[in-house]
Formats: sequence, C-alpha cells, structure tokens
Amino acid sequence: MNRFLSRRSFSALACVAVVALAMAGAARAADEAADVFIKRVSSDILDAIKADKSIKNGDINKIIILVDQRVMPNVNFLRMTASAAGPAWRQATPEQQKRLQEEFKILLVRTYSGALVQVSDQSIALKPLRTAPEDKEVLVRTELRGKGDPIQFDYRVEKTADGGWKVYNMNVMGIWLVENYKTQFAQEINAKGMDGLITSLSERNKSNARASQ
Repeated sequence: MNRFLSRRSFSALACVAVVALAMAGAARAADEAADVFIKRVSSDILDAIKADKSIKNGDINKIIILVDQRVMPNVNFLRMTASAAGPAWRQATPEQQKRLQEEFKILLVRTYSGALVQVSDQSIALKPLRTAPEDKEVLVRTELRGKGDPIQFDYRVEKTADGGWKVYNMNVMGIWLVENYKTQFAQEINAKGMDGLITSLSERNKSNARASQ
C-alpha cells in the first residue's frame, strides 16, 4: 500500500467506488431533489454494472472507461482537487494546478475501477433529507445494502447552473474523501513541494498502470 492510500482509507475508497457511480449516466432533471437524483441514477448504474460481464470478469480497461466517462463528469473535480491540496493550491502555478488535477483524476479513476468488480447484489437506500428548497449545497445520506451490514455513505452535493447536481465530497463510514487526501497531500507538499506531490502521484499512477497490464 502506498503513502497516499493507507489500508483503512483504501478500504473506504473501495466502498466509495460503488456508490460514486451514483453520479453517472442519466440526464439531470431541473429542480430535482438531490436525494431523488442520487437514488435514481445510482440504481440505474448499479444495474448496468451487474449486467456487464466484462466488468464482472475484471476488464480493467473497460472499467476505467466507464468511470472516466460516466462518473467524473458528474463530480466537481476542480473543487475537489483544490480542497485536497489546501492552501498550496492558491500558490500553485496554472500548470501545476492542471498537472495535479490530471494525476489526481487518474489516481481516483483507477481506485474506483479496481473496486467495481465487487458489485453484486447491492442497492441504495436513502436516509431522510434535511434541506430547504433554496439550499445550493446539500448533504445527502444513504446506505449501501446487500450482504452483511449496511455501509453508510454521505455525499456533499452542490446545485449547478442548469438545475442539476454535482458531488464535491464523499464520506464512507466516517472517512471524508477530500479530508483523507488533504492530510496525505499536505505531508507530501511540506516535504517536497507541489512538484514533489505531482511527481509522486505520477509515479504511483504509472506503477498502477503497469500492474494492471
């Protein structure tokens, strides 16, 4: 396990992977409630994964394409990366910001992709939503239910200009994705600077790519 993914955080992210796909696929309905949106599209994508024999057989290239094309466009990745980088983001050059986003995206895509083969008979259950119609940012709480105990998932979503939603943070069993990486990124930045963080992420991504071949 590498410096960016502790054993505990990797386990959490593997769980996040399944429900992160809840952001994929379907067109956004204007003024649709955040929890209804997550329930609708998560059920659709879970069904699609279960029916895809290539994914169930571990076709990593197909899984990566699925995540990249159908998950990431529904995440505010700029906000997620900036939050994970912390104060160093504002001090980074535009080129450093671009490279960090690219490497961070590759890391998350491969992390998610490696977990998709675990999907079997899970379904999503919503918890009561506490929000007002005018809220632009909402906390949506769900559970992933299947064999074994339910797994808690929380999503922080923001309303977009077209009336849809995008995710900017996720929580699994008490571990927030952005905060998890923020701690790890800060350690790397303090030791080697922003370029050192980017280099470390790049090296890890290349290692993951070789391992999947």
